[in-house]
Amino acid sequence: MSRTNDPDLVRAEYADESRFAVRAAAWSNVTGPNVVEMTFDAIAEAAPVRVLEVGPGRGELAERIERELGAHVAAVDQSERMVELTRARGVEAIVGDVQDLPFEDGSFDCAVAAWMLYHVPDVDRGLAELARVLRPGGRLVATTNGERNLPELWNMFGSDSWRQHGFNVEGGEEQLRRHFARVERRDGAGTLTFADWDAANEYVSNSVTRRDLAGKLPRFDGPLVCTRIVAVFVAETAS
Repeated sequence: MSRTNDPDLVRAEYADESRFAVRAAAWSNVTGPNVVEMTFDAIAEAAPVRVLEVGPGRGELAERIERELGAHVAAVDQSERMVELTRARGVEAIVGDVQDLPFEDGSFDCAVAAWMLYHVPDVDRGLAELARVLRPGGRLVATTNGERNLPELWNMFGSDSWRQHGFNVEGGEEQLRRHFARVERRDGAGTLTFADWDAANEYVSNSVTRRDLAGKLPRFDGPLVCTRIVAVFVAETAS
């Protein structure tokens, strides 16, 4: 079974942005709270001067933080391509590992981990590092999906389609409380709709761990409405 925190798998997945772009496009057709805005708002509440983003993807959020909040962002990603794309937006970015951050204690006011902690082999080690580089009273904003996200899609393949995630909505709070003094969970549940079978199959074909299921999706007519399970965790170090 493929694992979302397999280092080789993750490294290959983000060597280019093509599959990531397909998945991101699918998430534009949703109902419920705008979780990207929820993530940004949680960062803005901290009024940060220095922000660390781990796993910045193509750098859109990091660029927005600098532009709208006037904060300086340092971004860290294991993917050279994602670092390249983030730097192209004018954001400081380096190749690195959240499990071994190259920063001194208390270097940042806020850290951001948006849909990336489930890719970390040792989540506790990663969270300990994030807590270490935050100042006293600093904030981590961590966004993630539920263990049974989009069940209407994945249930069509049977039990073999489910994957275990190292950091999810259900267990995230407990993990964070081992390293942070205060933890709050903000739910962003809603729906995601695939227009038709082709759209759903394209999403499956570009998934991180389940692209082997492409073409095995049972045929269906019309749109497929799926339950979206996602949350933003806001965790703060002791003052």
